Amino acid sequence: MAYVLGFFAADGYITVNRRGGQFWCIQIIDKALLESIKNVVGSGHKISIVQRIKRFGERTATYKICRLQIGSIEMCDDLRRLGMCERKTKSMSVPFVPQKYFHDFVRGYFDGDGNVWRGFHHKKRKTPTDVLRVCFTSSSRDFLKALQVGLERYSVFGRLRCEKTYFRLYYSVQSSIFLSQLMYGKGSTLYLQRKKRIFDDFVKMRP
Repeated sequence: MAYVLGFFAADGYITVNRRGGQFWCIQIIDKALLESIKNVVGSGHKISIVQRIKRFGERTATYKICRLQIGSIEMCDDLRRLGMCERKTKSMSVPFVPQKYFHDFVRGYFDGDGNVWRGFHHKKRKTPTDVLRVCFTSSSRDFLKALQVGLERYSVFGRLRCEKTYFRLYYSVQSSIFLSQLMYGKGSTLYLQRKKRIFDDFVKMRP
């Protein structure tokens, strides 16, 4: 459940309709992962497919997004107590998560609002440098600052930067490797495979 909470912090929201019905929702592109989240929370709700339009200047492109919406006042109240209110974008805080589940929470948030990049520096040299970078993104500076402090307990040290209207927490090569060991090193089975594969491939190629 800590993974689901982390993912909700990144890509979830609470909504209240006109009749007072309360729902918590997660919207992502990856249907297989959403099916796994649905199974973890024991939901029998149907995953709906919604079409979205993205604009690129004068051009537009349509894509599909998967949505899981669960009606439960009790669960919504639990999320609020954990700092996940209706307009959580800028006011969200890192909830209390027992230390033994912290890696699950981090992995969930990473799969939602994290990014891992692998590439080469000094490409013009005879032997370019193979590098790995990780960043977390949020509109809440307090959230990322608390996440940064929490990860420092595991020797994962990063830099917090303001990027116009949002914030990013960056990690360089060694800390990115430590972060991957933290997130995936305890028999974790719930994660985005395409992100984990980047870490795995990088580690395999290291001398």
